[in-house]
Amino acid sequence: MPLHVLALFLLPIISLAPPPTLSLFTVAPPPPALRSLLLLSPIQKDHTTLRYTLSIYPRTPPQRLDLLLHLGGRFSRVDRYSGGYSSATYRHIPCNFSVCIPLDSLACGYRYDRPPGPTCSNDTCEYFPENPLTGKVGLENALLDALGLPSTDGSSLGRVDVIPDFPFSRAKPDLLAQFPKGTSGLAALGFSNVSLPVQVTEAPSPPRCFALCLSGSRTASGVTFVGTAGPYNFIPGIDLSKGLTYTPILPNPPGDTVITYARRPAAEYYVGVTAVVVNGKAVPPNATLLAIDPESGYGGTLIGTVPPYTALRTSIYRGVAEAFEQEASTAFNLTGTQPVKPFSLCYSATYVAGTRAGPAVPAIDPVMQSEDVLRSVLGANSMVRIKRKETDVWCLGLVDGGAEARAAIAIGGHRMEDNLLRFDLKSMRLGFSSSVLLQGTACANFNFTTDGDGHLWAFFQTRINC
Repeated sequence: MPLHVLALFLLPIISLAPPPTLSLFTVAPPPPALRSLLLLSPIQKDHTTLRYTLSIYPRTPPQRLDLLLHLGGRFSRVDRYSGGYSSATYRHIPCNFSVCIPLDSLACGYRYDRPPGPTCSNDTCEYFPENPLTGKVGLENALLDALGLPSTDGSSLGRVDVIPDFPFSRAKPDLLAQFPKGTSGLAALGFSNVSLPVQVTEAPSPPRCFALCLSGSRTASGVTFVGTAGPYNFIPGIDLSKGLTYTPILPNPPGDTVITYARRPAAEYYVGVTAVVVNGKAVPPNATLLAIDPESGYGGTLIGTVPPYTALRTSIYRGVAEAFEQEASTAFNLTGTQPVKPFSLCYSATYVAGTRAGPAVPAIDPVMQSEDVLRSVLGANSMVRIKRKETDVWCLGLVDGGAEARAAIAIGGHRMEDNLLRFDLKSMRLGFSSSVLLQGTACANFNFTTDGDGHLWAFFQTRINC
């Protein structure tokens, strides 16, 4: 149903709040009650959905929740219906509170048919939570509650710190469709006033930034660091904050996907890719597609954790795939075999040599704002191993996103695995490494020294009782 039609049905129960007055390309500071913290959270990969989950500890007493990690999410949300919701520290956000407008709220809700509680309150800010996998949208109350995450010195876990008033939206179970099994909501790390990184950090100290290091391991976690520019120390003592290459983060002014927020850029992170080079040879660029159209928001290159693989607009995909196939044949003596969906270019694993950074295949180099700003995408991130029954192949891990895809290039999670990405929200720039496998470590090598959830629980109890 179109949004303007949906609004007609909502008018009896909501009144639209005044439009936000914040600048288009700035992120408002969090409420004064929040402090600058240096925190982290483990990230697990779900190998059924090929997506990532982030663990947080909301409520009082704290309860572990695993949430879908959405790099382009505007605000976090949790399931407040299944099994009820109980917390000693929750509170709703009245519409006339000064904190309401900076929370990207578009609506004010009034419901008189039920008593006030965590799932329903009168005179409260409301959000439009979206399911990024299905496109389904809801209308739900926003509320504040305690959120706990482990602190860090960049090398190991410290005590758990509690953010007293972290904004969430509730979410009905149907907004969690196709999420990894066991997840209870969505953790938003997007460009927004109410995303997790912005609410945890407060300028000018420490830097308003966060870093992602995704792991594809089935047994060990990757990690996200929030509120610190480094160090990011991984076993055997390698600081991945060193030697990063930087490129500007580009706002996309027209807005988001299903819901468009007036005067707000998209919550997704875009970077400027000007060309693609395969094995040292440039693929003829389509400058129009690679740039963001200022009117429609189409084009450009976004970075996301929801798509498992990198998708390219059809014309760009064909150019890159043809160049890769040609270079694989001439420079690596590889001949294609029967492809396996969703991929169209595969090679028998028998004939593909191995290196420290994955299979030996042509490197794919996305060129950023200039030829000096690029990082090679090596085999570990460009290829996908498919091994089942009598099939054992390496496939080019790019997919055809279609001729009308919103982004010309949508970089997916597999491309980011075992690469360190640092998002500087104050300077609006992205720092990125090459494959950390070349440095003798992996994103699964952070030192999570705990005794499990029981140890974290003890941290919480000590913190809260003090």
